[in-house]
Amino acid sequence: MPLIALTGGIASGKSTIARRLAEHGAVVVDADQIVRDVQAPGTPVLARIRETFGDEVIATDGGLDRAALGAKVFGDPEQLARLNAIVHPAVRAESQRRFEAAASADPSTVVVYDVPLLVEARVDDPWDLIVVAHAPAEERRRRLVELRGMTAQSAQERIDAQVSDDRRLAIADEVVDTSGTLEQTIQQTDALWERIRSS
Repeated sequence: MPLIALTGGIASGKSTIARRLAEHGAVVVDADQIVRDVQAPGTPVLARIRETFGDEVIATDGGLDRAALGAKVFGDPEQLARLNAIVHPAVRAESQRRFEAAASADPSTVVVYDVPLLVEARVDDPWDLIVVAHAPAEERRRRLVELRGMTAQSAQERIDAQVSDDRRLAIADEVVDTSGTLEQTIQQTDALWERIRSS
């Protein structure tokens, strides 16, 4: 089972690459979805988040108020580290379970782990290939403002909370340049898939 790590900064086009790889037959394990699952109401992770950050990060329906939590941790490295110490171990365990489930279903399956925080949390795992989706920070900032409706300040804080492009690129086995057109990103992803399948 080839195990591929796909990472990139916020608004880097990583999800577009993941979707295209899935269309080719890869099993995509989405770290962001796992984060949502392990933080669901009734989970130990959500209970620890509440204990650590207070009742104000819990929505009226009992779920996590992501905006309230984000306001507490983004721009504050110490608070972000406290959150990561709660969430990362649970995400690691659940992602491993999903990798193993995919492999047991079909040992030849290509598994792609779509993970924004690879450098921060998972870089030393035994990946067969690390793929980085890359677009310059100014382009990602523009996407966050124009496509996701963020303020320029919020967009910059989200970008600043992640590792630098240089650190991300330094771990890459393959880079998909997502700063051009969607068609160009798809073409690069198709070529990547061919290399993965022929290796």
